[in-house]
Amino acid sequence: MEESFDIFHWANEVDEIKNNVSVELFLFNKNYTPYKVRYSDGLTNSVKQVFLQSMIKYIIEEADKGLECREYEKSDGEEKVVYRTKLSKVGRAETLLHLIEQEYRDIDFFSDNEYGFKKIKGILAKFSYPDAESGETKSFYIAKGIAASSALKAGTSWELNGESFEPFSAEVALKMPDDNQVAIIGEDVIIFNQTKFEALFQYDYKAQVLAEEKAKELSEKYKLSFAEGLTLDALLVDKKPILKKVQAMDIEEEMSQEQVIDYADEMHLELMTDDDGSIIIMDDKDLSMLVNLINEDYYVSPVNGKRYEIKSKKLLEDAEGEPPRG
Repeated sequence: MEESFDIFHWANEVDEIKNNVSVELFLFNKNYTPYKVRYSDGLTNSVKQVFLQSMIKYIIEEADKGLECREYEKSDGEEKVVYRTKLSKVGRAETLLHLIEQEYRDIDFFSDNEYGFKKIKGILAKFSYPDAESGETKSFYIAKGIAASSALKAGTSWELNGESFEPFSAEVALKMPDDNQVAIIGEDVIIFNQTKFEALFQYDYKAQVLAEEKAKELSEKYKLSFAEGLTLDALLVDKKPILKKVQAMDIEEEMSQEQVIDYADEMHLELMTDDDGSIIIMDDKDLSMLVNLINEDYYVSPVNGKRYEIKSKKLLEDAEGEPPRG
């Protein structure tokens, strides 16, 4: 991890220009699809306070009390520590920012009636400001998780106005989280709350490392071709049951690519290959099929001729209590 980014220096710099930043808000759902959100001028100060000023204040004040910034991958839940990692390692956050920065015009404004607030996972504030030296516009992001179940909705909520209840006047009311969670500054992700960061972007470092290791083993053993935008390690991280099954395999000792393809034909499974003989993986279902084939999880009954997928295997014992041979 490069030491070039200094969160404390950054906080002091931003503190000086905090009154000149503009803020745009985005909601994003569980599939990490972003939506634009407007807010009234009356909320501008509140937005800056909730997202930025409280964070800057925390960094500056706690720096004098021993706050440190350490590498997330070497974290152990220490106190008085914020963590950092590279954006390139956090696939969902990287994808979310790519959509906002590269496909902004195609992003819809959020409407509860159309998209459903119950599907929302988090809120992202994009801060922009002119750089005094270059004159270019710089930006950074601050993200918070949202518990959609805690939102108040018009159909089931009342307002207490003075001494009387009145109909709830908004589609949805939201209590904004007031804790510091995640900031994304350039190529760095700054983590203030490890648990909320991992939940917000579904990032599990141990699973990531294991997935990369197993992806390398599979790629060395088998010729694979992936749909655009897909990677083997990302699919393995997303689908923990597949990763768990691969983890239990001795991939080097498993059947060859030709045997896997023949086995798929025998089971009448649509395992696709390209002109080079590489096995095509279009999605997690294709990967699951491949892993099941490698693990010999398909079976033709000699009794009725039907084909089955074996959900679990248990080695049977012979009469002497020993596993059967051959």
